[in-house]
Amino acid sequence: MYPELFTLNLPVIGEFTITSFGFLMALAFLAGYMVLRAETARLDAGRDVAADMLLGALIGGIAGAKIYYVLLYWDRTALDPLGMIFSRSGLVWYGGLIGGFLGVVWMLHRRRVAWGLGVDAIAPAMSLAYGVGRIGCFLVGDDYGRPTDSFAGMAFPTGLPPSTAGNLRRFGAEVDPALADTEVLAVHPTQLYETGLSLVIFFVLWRLRRHPHLQGWLFGLWLALAASERFLVEFFRAKDDRFFGGFTLAQMISIILCAVGVALVVKLRRRAGEAAV
Repeated sequence: MYPELFTLNLPVIGEFTITSFGFLMALAFLAGYMVLRAETARLDAGRDVAADMLLGALIGGIAGAKIYYVLLYWDRTALDPLGMIFSRSGLVWYGGLIGGFLGVVWMLHRRRVAWGLGVDAIAPAMSLAYGVGRIGCFLVGDDYGRPTDSFAGMAFPTGLPPSTAGNLRRFGAEVDPALADTEVLAVHPTQLYETGLSLVIFFVLWRLRRHPHLQGWLFGLWLALAASERFLVEFFRAKDDRFFGGFTLAQMISIILCAVGVALVVKLRRRAGEAAV
């Protein structure tokens, strides 16, 4: 684990720590932007459209992630609302996805770019960026999974929080009652599971991006695949938001988004078939 990379002494601000999570988040946006810029150029979407979409995704994504986090942990937010909003934590994926999507669509509207073309361009970029970003979660020991004795198990003794028996019990994971709360346990490195699966999705979308299809089809495919990936990985996650008969809130959102993605793919394929007749 490398939660902190280095510390800078800046004028006025003072000491400012560069965390591995923050660095990987920046790298994720950069990697996504490079792919997005290549795709918007290939699709002849216009100059600087990729930069505008990145700005919309950045602002909308952070705002959406924070709003989701505040609502999900409202009991803690009420005690320190400003602290929760402006803390470095709380960048929840699905909140960021919804907010970022709205930000991108708004930018596409302003630039008079067809939304289907724009979201198709951003679909492979999203997969790559998500995979890179999850490495940051791994390096700081966040978003890990349930205890495991398998070869893949990893311990996070200084994670956020540490993977101790007590913390895992608090997340609702099954832990041997004979173990002390301070015992550090090996858990599923679900961050790396998501990185691997996201990179597979990226290569699938990158291969299919030149496939003849109506605008929006590639985005629908990404939505279905990304939601399915998250739904499956959630079974291995150590989480305390299993409100729906053992299913997490993220899994319920995944089901909805997967259904939307599949419906969009089917609708556009059917429309393409009718146009070819």
